Amino acid sequence: MKWTDTQDIAVELAETLPEVDPQYVEMTDLREYVTQLEGFDDDPARVDDKELEAIQLAWIDEAAQQEE
Repeated sequence: MKWTDTQDIAVELAETLPEVDPQYVEMTDLREYVTQLEGFDDDPARVDDKELEAIQLAWIDEAAQQEE
């Protein structure tokens, strides 16, 4: 996975960290969570806040869908 694989990352985060509420995750923590995902193989330093925010929003949506 690369940083631009927003939806794939969101699904993995929701499945891997169901106890974490993505609404309250700090960007530094989010970056760490993503880089620790199995299958993530992008440069950890090559992400900006816009990409992290997109991942966080997708994760929020994914977590809400899994609760239904």
